[in-house]
Amino acid sequence: MSRVQLALRVADLDASVAFYSKLFAVEPAKRRPGYANFAITEPPLKLVLIEGAPGEPTRMDHLGVEVQDKVWVTGPGTEPWEVYVVKADSDILGKETESVCCTPGQSQAATATADTAQAAACC
Repeated sequence: MSRVQLALRVADLDASVAFYSKLFAVEPAKRRPGYANFAITEPPLKLVLIEGAPGEPTRMDHLGVEVQDKVWVTGPGTEPWEVYVVKADSDILGKETESVCCTPGQSQAATATADTAQAAACC
């Protein structure tokens, strides 16, 4: 199933998990220290919660689309987008991946190994 991903950085992970569980009537699909995600069927949404600093207001961490190999691009307002497919569960929480890096005039087929900060900055 293809779905849009919304990743939020939240100050209180437990309170956020409780809130979104009730809002969408679904329990997290995955829960780790500092991280939870929900695979919501209707609307088709992958909601990711990442624990931020205490007292920090909730903010968008990144957006995503679950469809193909992981690619990071940046929208015109500097919002990071992750395009990805879930191939297997990972115990690593982070953005260390091989990414597609595109520049004006370069197709997305041109790849480079880079961390996500570099990938997001280059696209």
